[in-house]
Amino acid sequence: MDLYHQEFIRNAFLAGTLVAVLTAIIGYFVVMRAETFAAHALSHIGFAGATGAALLGINSLFGMLGFTAGAAVVIGAMEKRLRGRHVEIGMVLAFSLGLGVLFLHLYTRGATEAVAILFGSILSVDPAGIRWILVLGSAALMGLALMFRPLTFSSIDPETAEARGVPVRFISVAFMLLLAITVAEVVQIVGILLMFALLIAPPAIAQHLFRRPAVVIAVAALLGIAFTWFGLLLAIWTPYPVSFYIAGSATATCLVIVGLSHLVRPHRFRPPEHPDREFVDHPHHQHAHPHVHSHS
Repeated sequence: MDLYHQEFIRNAFLAGTLVAVLTAIIGYFVVMRAETFAAHALSHIGFAGATGAALLGINSLFGMLGFTAGAAVVIGAMEKRLRGRHVEIGMVLAFSLGLGVLFLHLYTRGATEAVAILFGSILSVDPAGIRWILVLGSAALMGLALMFRPLTFSSIDPETAEARGVPVRFISVAFMLLLAITVAEVVQIVGILLMFALLIAPPAIAQHLFRRPAVVIAVAALLGIAFTWFGLLLAIWTPYPVSFYIAGSATATCLVIVGLSHLVRPHRFRPPEHPDREFVDHPHHQHAHPHVHSHS
């Protein structure tokens, strides 16, 4: 039990708790808006920024923040134009990873830092890292609180929200910036690979169990904390990494909950339609919009 009085253990649990809460709240809107691919893109682009910062002798957090913020503005502003352009986006992501590898080649001493960015180093987080989480996380949550209602409205029904005067494009850009801040700071603690487990799995599970946004967010935060603490406890007493336990427990729980929800209440939860999907793919939409059907 003396092990739990060590400072690095306390720092790991504190940082993991903060990250779990932040990713659960932001992740709720990422899942609802079907923008998991955007988070994936920001992490790839941020990797190039972090390695480029190491090459220049700058804190990798600043490099990742700069690259992800710039990419967030572009993605948010061109959201409609980017839909369906999977090949072009994939090429940009591949180039970003290649750029990061080039920076590592030019600055080989940054290889250790690059491994930490990919896989995380939650057991080696220091008080300075926790302070950055508090500062940036608080800023992201304050911004989210200010735009909560219009963001929710535009996420559920963007066409109606735009018709009602909601600045949908501005909301999209602002949310992507909040997501960029979240990605940049979370990657510094848990790495790119584990970030997706905490950003997607807890909100997805909570949305299959509850419907009210406040309840879904609260349950997602509790699930994220549970997965993180479970992974840390097992990693302390076994030779296996924290990321394996957290990602494994989150994925397994998500699969079980999703499977049970479809068996018990097959019509209770319907995931949002993919933005690329046409109305003509759905018979009830065809009936409601005969002009679209005749055009096709």
